[in-house]
Amino acid sequence: MTSEPPIMTGPILFLDDIGASGAQLSALFIAAGRARPEPVRTVDGVHAAERLADYDHATVWRARFHLPADRPSSYQWSGESYDVAGDLRGDMRIAYVSCNGEEIGDLEREGSERNAMWARLREDHRSAPFSLLLHGGDQVYADQVTEGHPLSENWPEHIPKDPSRADLADLRHHLRERFLERYTGLYRAPEFAWIAARVPSLMQWDDHDICDGWGSLPRSKTYSPVGQTLFEVARESFLTFQHASADGDLPRRFHDPSGLHLGWSVRTAGLRILAPDMRSERTRRAIMGEGGWAMMRAEAAAPVQGHTFLMSSVPLLGPRLSLLEALMVAVPKMQKYEDDLRDQWQSRAHRAEWCDMLRLVRDIALADGHDVTVLSGEIHLATRATMKLRTDHWLHQLVASGIAHRAPPKAWARFLGALAQLGESPLRGNPIRIRRIPGQASRYIAERNYLLLERHSDSWRARWVLEQSGTTPPLTL
Repeated sequence: MTSEPPIMTGPILFLDDIGASGAQLSALFIAAGRARPEPVRTVDGVHAAERLADYDHATVWRARFHLPADRPSSYQWSGESYDVAGDLRGDMRIAYVSCNGEEIGDLEREGSERNAMWARLREDHRSAPFSLLLHGGDQVYADQVTEGHPLSENWPEHIPKDPSRADLADLRHHLRERFLERYTGLYRAPEFAWIAARVPSLMQWDDHDICDGWGSLPRSKTYSPVGQTLFEVARESFLTFQHASADGDLPRRFHDPSGLHLGWSVRTAGLRILAPDMRSERTRRAIMGEGGWAMMRAEAAAPVQGHTFLMSSVPLLGPRLSLLEALMVAVPKMQKYEDDLRDQWQSRAHRAEWCDMLRLVRDIALADGHDVTVLSGEIHLATRATMKLRTDHWLHQLVASGIAHRAPPKAWARFLGALAQLGESPLRGNPIRIRRIPGQASRYIAERNYLLLERHSDSWRARWVLEQSGTTPPLTL
């Protein structure tokens, strides 16, 4: 009688960095028990998996290897060959997604409904392969991981003031196992797993990867022993499951090897992808801390030719929110939504910092031989915006959200569209406007969606894939 092979989730492919020798990749595996995955095989040899993290009934493993960055290639694992598009230096296609879940009951959703847009992305890849898959935030909705433990059951409304070390250690164990459960459920979905094994991912987190509104909640909650334990476990899980990494072992693309903030960038011919961390150092008064700003200033000063895609987990260009924010503070029943608005760059609490970031991005975009496009998600709608830089020169922002989160009511999209008519000009001479996506009559589209970015002969264009409306006409960037 033969035993069943252990359950193995993976491979999930990540881009560690791009160098002269090609693309440095990691393949992530989640194994039941202590089972070890078979090695990854490439033309360069055999690459054994190393243990990354241990859990009660599972082990996370990682195998690192190189593949070419200028042509298609493949790797083999467990008797199967996985084709990788690989060309990061010529004509290429990139997919951008965000908001892969929902706040309540996400793991209980029916799979084909939940992952319908992942299935469509899989078919897009089969027709014309993607070289990279960018994830712009809320890759996992961890809001319910706090349930089931006495210290965090009522987070964030009611938090024990002085829990014992033993109780905090027990909470940490509880949270680690719950994060494992969520990531495993997401990565095991066949629609996601197929494309994630063939297209290298690059990810940056947002609040739901920790908890709803992290950093915009009152300091008494986030800096409590329970809040800090939650953040530490979320951060460890983020490195493990979204970067196939750990403290002291971050890929070279990270700006700060110590990991105090988790911003990163990658460069290849004519392309930079820049992803500042807008959660690790966030407070109710600041979106980025000293580390994040040091990274952005260094990137602004670096000479770059071609195109930069700046991943801003919350939209950098947005409508005037001051009126809505004042209304929410004044109306008691709406005050629970204040943290959602404080999350935004446009919040009154962040206006000075927002202007600083706009000036910095403006300066990058005005550099000779260079263009910048902002990629964002978070709002569960599709839209785009521009900021005028000078005559016939605009900064584009493309918002694609979400890949799995169901769209809000169309009335909310219409309300935001009406609000957007007011316009916004935080920098004199650089007005921001919310624009219509090509082929759409409204400024905000209440459909699940993802974004296609395509380079042909050094020219970039973008198209949205909308759940009901289909693929939009291209927008030249």
